[in-house]
Amino acid sequence: MSDFNDDSFRDSIGTIDATGKRAWVFPKIPKGILYERRKWLSYFLLLFLISAPFIKVNHHQFMMFNVLERRFTIFGFPFWPQDFHLFVIIMIIGVVGLALFTVAFGRIFCGWFCPQTIFMEMVFRRIEFWIDGDRGAQIRLAKQEWNAEKIRKRLLKWFIFFLVSFGIANVFLAYLISSDKLLLLIKEGPFSNTSTLIALLIFTGVFYFIYAWFREQVCIIACPYGRMQGVLLDNKSINVAYDHVRGEKETGRAKFNKNEDRAATGKGDCIDCGLCVNVCPTGIDIRNGTQLECINCTACIDECDTMMEHVGLPKGLIRYASEDEIVKKERFQFTTRMKGYAAILAILTGVFIGMLFLRNEVEATVLRLPGELFQHDGDKISNVYTYKIVNKTSIDFEKVHIELVSPKGVIKMVGKQYFKVPKEGITEGTLFVEIDQAVLESDKTKLLLEIYNDNTLIDSETTNFLGPRSFD
Repeated sequence: MSDFNDDSFRDSIGTIDATGKRAWVFPKIPKGILYERRKWLSYFLLLFLISAPFIKVNHHQFMMFNVLERRFTIFGFPFWPQDFHLFVIIMIIGVVGLALFTVAFGRIFCGWFCPQTIFMEMVFRRIEFWIDGDRGAQIRLAKQEWNAEKIRKRLLKWFIFFLVSFGIANVFLAYLISSDKLLLLIKEGPFSNTSTLIALLIFTGVFYFIYAWFREQVCIIACPYGRMQGVLLDNKSINVAYDHVRGEKETGRAKFNKNEDRAATGKGDCIDCGLCVNVCPTGIDIRNGTQLECINCTACIDECDTMMEHVGLPKGLIRYASEDEIVKKERFQFTTRMKGYAAILAILTGVFIGMLFLRNEVEATVLRLPGELFQHDGDKISNVYTYKIVNKTSIDFEKVHIELVSPKGVIKMVGKQYFKVPKEGITEGTLFVEIDQAVLESDKTKLLLEIYNDNTLIDSETTNFLGPRSFD
């Protein structure tokens, strides 16, 4: 009989053996209805991931994360450094949404939506199955001497892994520097852009290292989400879970014997075939309960359901279920904690949508030149200012000028009176504001400036004007 309460397995992770060395995982090829659903979802997400930086919405890249220039585009909405607060809110919404999802449905994000899992299980692992074969063939190949067959398979696999990693690196670069710039660099050739080529090869090396060697250890060691779930999950969270009540019963799990009545002997429905362990991509035994390494990929559910069908026992020994459903037969409930996360998520989403609609597509800044005092010219007082105009739209502003609304005065531009602000660009310059001293009511006067593109008002800005103090 197995001891379900034995927690000694938690003393180490699934990819490390008793001697502290790497325990390579050779999972069985998964099959089943959930795997098929996950496969088609993964193909859709892969298509989205690869095409997103090349899709344009209103001349904007659909998704771009240009960290170097601090420019981001999410679902076709451009975000500039001036919109950093909006980007922060998006990140907070993502964290709260992920927390809510985890509290309710466990680590299902990792198994179904995470790019690391999708690339590992649906791209690289499938290539490996195609070249090396199923679990047994892979184990034999790993132990095999370096003969012609092993060298051929290893070189072919490593070469294809490198090509796929190179493709992923190009897509990753398209997210970082924009697809237009990437296509231009490709057109110009690698030797005309050696720095970009070096960066591309570094990214390729990183992806190759992750998917050829580090693999599932990203989820177990590097990713903080697995540790975060430990404080988010409770007995009401739905997870990929082994029904230990049904599987163990009075005397525990035991091998299947078609000539016996398991109900009469008190044996559990688990026939201890070990297939749920063999198919696991992180090498764990789901029957030990919720574990750090489990990514909720559902491969064990499919494998167990298939075996239960073969031996004539009910499916669902491993299934999506909460601990309370297994032990107390309670159905899923939207708990107070879930309602709290949902309320915070709704508020943050509402604030973000409001700020998004109130956001200006043109942002002007006019500031007094630091360290400069006002200047006298007869009865006229002048201050020098620097201006910066950010055009977040996809349209060039060809005839931009600045007008002083109040108080009455004159603007003298350093350079041309009319200037151009390119699309998704910034224009900076210097100007003087000259006001009659009689108009000034104090030593600090508030100016109202309006920025026009031809005759269209595109933004307004306020700033301070310094003058002499009055001793009346």
